[in-house]
Amino acid sequence: MKPLFSLLSPAGARARLTVLIFHRVLREPDPLFPDEVDAARFDELLGWAKAWFNVLPLDTAIRQLHEGSLPARAAALSFDDGYADNHDVALPLLQKHGLPCSFFVATGFLDGGRMWNDTLIESVRLSAKAMLDLRGLQDGRGEDLGQLALGDTAGRRAMLGKLIERVKYLPPEPRLACVNAIAARAEVNPPDDLMMSSEQVRSLRRAGMQIGAHTVSHPILATLDASQAADEIGRSRDVLQQLLGEKVGLFAYPNGKPGTDYLPEVHPALVRELGFDAAVSTRWAAARRGDDVFQIPRFTPWDRDRLKFGLRLARNLLS
Repeated sequence: MKPLFSLLSPAGARARLTVLIFHRVLREPDPLFPDEVDAARFDELLGWAKAWFNVLPLDTAIRQLHEGSLPARAAALSFDDGYADNHDVALPLLQKHGLPCSFFVATGFLDGGRMWNDTLIESVRLSAKAMLDLRGLQDGRGEDLGQLALGDTAGRRAMLGKLIERVKYLPPEPRLACVNAIAARAEVNPPDDLMMSSEQVRSLRRAGMQIGAHTVSHPILATLDASQAADEIGRSRDVLQQLLGEKVGLFAYPNGKPGTDYLPEVHPALVRELGFDAAVSTRWAAARRGDDVFQIPRFTPWDRDRLKFGLRLARNLLS
């Protein structure tokens, strides 16, 4: 794969930047989410990345992309959200391979907080009920959630996929109220240790990793007005800067799909005005010189086979 990547991403002005995105690294595979990256899988992926690419810190890579001075086969690694396993599981593996990584942290969930989707996931995972009665609760379209059969692991997995999509685009406060109501009806107290502590964030930085902002409450920015979006983005940066005692110059858009989760004609300019140096999306592509540094794309193949994983990365370099 290495010669192919060198051909598709040469050094200099014609370089391409591959940015991989992750969220969690579990200690062991999760039957409810079998495609979620676990420690053994992440270890393998890091080995491939180190063998194929010149892995750079994200801020360095973006700066060199803009300058036209990237090395051949340039890549960077990133995590979104701020899960505790990023520190406890991913960090030791990154250190094992000697690779840098950037971690985008939603600050409202530090020190015992929990993201809305995890309240939903753990409620479905842990409920002893056969049927979840969600009548009277509404999704993002204003439709009643109704009654949902929980069933076995496969059934819960299928139901969760649909339920998450239905709840995702509620405004932040109604969304939080909805998932808390679901937890109550499931008769579950979800765990409160899924996200990092402030000290774990500091530990990542001491280990040489980069920390970026990811809003406070992980809202869909496209659903907020400009002042609300600026508050979410700016406050997350301010919390992290106070925590680390240094400038935080990188930002990741929550969910990150242009036109759906953030507005390309609005939010990149807002992030720039707030003093950030660059921002990343989840648009599938490799970045080229001249691309907007406030909309750097990211992509991670889902293939488990080494050759298929590499070929999908190669196709991404052509996009």
